[in-house]
Amino acid sequence: MRQRMIGVIGAGQAGCAACETARHVGRLIAASGAVLICGGLGGIMEAACRGAREAGGHTLGILPGADAEQANPWVSLAIPTNLGHARNMIIAHAAEALIAVAGEFGTLSEMAIGLKLGKPVIALGSWPGLPDVVYVDTPEEAVAAVMAELK
Repeated sequence: MRQRMIGVIGAGQAGCAACETARHVGRLIAASGAVLICGGLGGIMEAACRGAREAGGHTLGILPGADAEQANPWVSLAIPTNLGHARNMIIAHAAEALIAVAGEFGTLSEMAIGLKLGKPVIALGSWPGLPDVVYVDTPEEAVAAVMAELK
């Protein structure tokens, strides 16, 4: 049976509280048996990957550059694309659902692409007021909302 792929999106530089939230989201994704897919760099992406790997899960990093060595140390499988921000399209297409933790304009672009594709987009402290986004307050609510949407 194929594993689900859940995207975690957020800023490459983030504060401690947002990173701890992302780390917890990563742990919960791994515990659900899903693969975590992200942009593979630092900040929210690294924290989420760390949580997933600490919980025994797998992580897939879709990198903006041409070098797999750019990936954070918690990425299980790094895919260099040399596409820059265009790699956001790959992440949104490959993920079955997206969880946005905090984030900046790159995160907003991934959320918009996910929504355009009809995928569940869950926001945890990210971009308030967007139509069709499910807003939650905790990592547990975020992962539960994704799993409920994917049934």
